[in-house]
Amino acid sequence: MSKISTDLQKFMSKVKDAEKGHEMDLASGEDLSMAVMNLIAIEEHMFFNANKTGKTKYFELLNEAREMRKVLMKMLIPDYEGEVWCTSKHLLAASMRVMEVGTKYQTKGDTKTAYDLFKKSYDLFNLFWTINLGLNSNSSPLSKGETAVGREGFNPKEAPLELKKTDILGKLSGAIDKILDCCRE
Repeated sequence: MSKISTDLQKFMSKVKDAEKGHEMDLASGEDLSMAVMNLIAIEEHMFFNANKTGKTKYFELLNEAREMRKVLMKMLIPDYEGEVWCTSKHLLAASMRVMEVGTKYQTKGDTKTAYDLFKKSYDLFNLFWTINLGLNSNSSPLSKGETAVGREGFNPKEAPLELKKTDILGKLSGAIDKILDCCRE
């Protein structure tokens, strides 16, 4: 058996394990992620509608779409670390935008560019799932609340960095991190 075939089998095994431990089946999750993509697009369109027309009602609609998106994203990403929430949102948004650009190239007859963009869009979409199903490591997905420390296959080189915050710049950096949390919804 080839190395590629073995690697693919290992990956597929991880996907099956993740699906078993995941509260939502992957088909429903895929549909829900598409809905989130569209809500992000609606937020963007409401922003431009408000600014192009000068009507603030579009900002209110933007907020309604945003609140709904947050609820649906929580169904996809109930627990996360670091900037996984923001990264996930941007991966879905980028996937949709790249796909839409691909459809425009396809309409113009440039199928080579369109197909390349479609692949990139799908790669971004798969990266979203890779991150959120915990498939981006050499071990099985973490259960809710589980940490990698002490787990078989744990690599201390991949352990979170312990940044010293004793000097003035370290303390300022910690304070700024809390103030400038771009992922706070």
